[in-house]
Amino acid sequence: MNRKTTLAAIGGYQPFLFCIGMYFVALFFSIFICSAIFYAFYPKKSIAKEAGASHKTAIVEPGGPRMLLTVTK
Repeated sequence: MNRKTTLAAIGGYQPFLFCIGMYFVALFFSIFICSAIFYAFYPKKSIAKEAGASHKTAIVEPGGPRMLLTVTK
């Protein structure tokens, strides 16, 4: 009786395919993480101008603990 071995051959590649899949998942998420860190240090100029024009922030220390005060229009 002859057995078809097509599925057994695919099972031999399972660790290899898993490593390739995990590599692409890690690459995909690292793009978002690195871009988030980059834009935290270097924000887009249009967003930075809008945020600076509408908010004023000050640290208030009226004899007690420091408070961060933000005033919007």
